[in-house]
Amino acid sequence: MSDRVNGGILDRTRQVAHQIHEILRERILAVELVPGTILSRASLQLEFGVSQTPVRDALMRLEEEGIVEVYPQYATVVARIDINHARQAQFLRLSIELEAVRRLTLECPEQLADDLDHVLTRQQMVASPQTFDLFDTLDKEFHHKIYERANILNLWATVRRQSVHLDRLRRLNLPMPGKMQTVLSDHRGIIDAIRSKNPVAAESAVRKHLSGTLSIIDLISEQFPDYVRQ
Repeated sequence: MSDRVNGGILDRTRQVAHQIHEILRERILAVELVPGTILSRASLQLEFGVSQTPVRDALMRLEEEGIVEVYPQYATVVARIDINHARQAQFLRLSIELEAVRRLTLECPEQLADDLDHVLTRQQMVASPQTFDLFDTLDKEFHHKIYERANILNLWATVRRQSVHLDRLRRLNLPMPGKMQTVLSDHRGIIDAIRSKNPVAAESAVRKHLSGTLSIIDLISEQFPDYVRQ
């Protein structure tokens, strides 16, 4: 038995608190719930058709991730984007992907390049403001292929957990003029370097690509001053 809830589905055979956490987390990462938004427990109970306990548990998990702030006896509020946290997540991701790409370029360049080329072809087809959500999903799939080929999917899960603030920045950056084309160009550069069996060029292409959003953090902060915390 399942109930559809504003773009999410609650499966009553699964842990409800976990599902509510996932739905709210995605709304925050997609900046559908902007920083400063008050999350009313009563409203969430009504929306999801649940008791207070699963809502409380879901909000506690979001607080542990640093994307909501709980003020006892007052309110739960969507937190601002933490730039320092985003920088640390980018450092983690860069460290892992540079080594993964270096090794894979030496060990199986054709297989990895083919995998990434397939994703890039699909991503090129949705490079427009109307479909940037799908574009972003395919961006994650592009990088997931690297972790998959390197047999380090547990690290992918770790990176995804640690990247909440970085992901929120990227969602603000992605609709900006020229950003999607830059991503496509970066992805093509990564593929070409891997296919040419050049680990130095592949690492350089990955470094350039993963530094994109944080390189314009001042511009993002200027356009969204109420969304970020330096």
